[in-house]
Amino acid sequence: MKEAMQALGALFLAVFAAGAAWAGDETPGDFDYYVLSLSWSPNWCAQVGDAHGSEQCDKDRDFGWTLHGLWPQYDNGWPDYCKTTEHPPSQAMTLGMADIMGTAGLAWHQWEKHGTCSGLSAGDYFALSRQAYEAVNRPAMLRQLDKPVTLPASVVEEAFLEANPGWNADMLTITCKESAIAEARLCLTRDLDPRPCTGRTLRDCTATDALLTPIR
Repeated sequence: MKEAMQALGALFLAVFAAGAAWAGDETPGDFDYYVLSLSWSPNWCAQVGDAHGSEQCDKDRDFGWTLHGLWPQYDNGWPDYCKTTEHPPSQAMTLGMADIMGTAGLAWHQWEKHGTCSGLSAGDYFALSRQAYEAVNRPAMLRQLDKPVTLPASVVEEAFLEANPGWNADMLTITCKESAIAEARLCLTRDLDPRPCTGRTLRDCTATDALLTPIR
């Protein structure tokens, strides 16, 4: 029994070590495409931000769709927390993203988790993220809500497709969290042209009564 337990322990350590090595093997800049993730700020604030006192949720901020992040993707899966020789962003860089991301803290986290895998410097990564965000026409109709509504998640997708001629349904997914609209995720080439999504990025929210709360 003791020998069997030792063998099992050795196997566990070998598997753990292999997994750890794999996790660190991702090479910055080695990926297939980007996902641009936009978060519906009022829902995020109701679910998370208010409880943490996030400045993003202050009533004078007027946030609708904020930039969650620009994420390097593989056709199946994604890299994160890559080992990079690039310098981390300065405080000025992260503060400079708060107008579209809500907080400097989110900008820092997005660099640490996703930007390090882009192969870009922090400044170039944030500039590319802003370029991608500003290229999207965010549906004006969703900013006109004056009370919470429930609706099929597909309606939000259709609103984005109508506002952005040239996009196809397989280039965009809408996600939900706790029965509420969470994010719109657009798949982009390295040149920021819309392209079909793959893998888990294809999974649309299928809720027919997803909550959408109005801008504060």
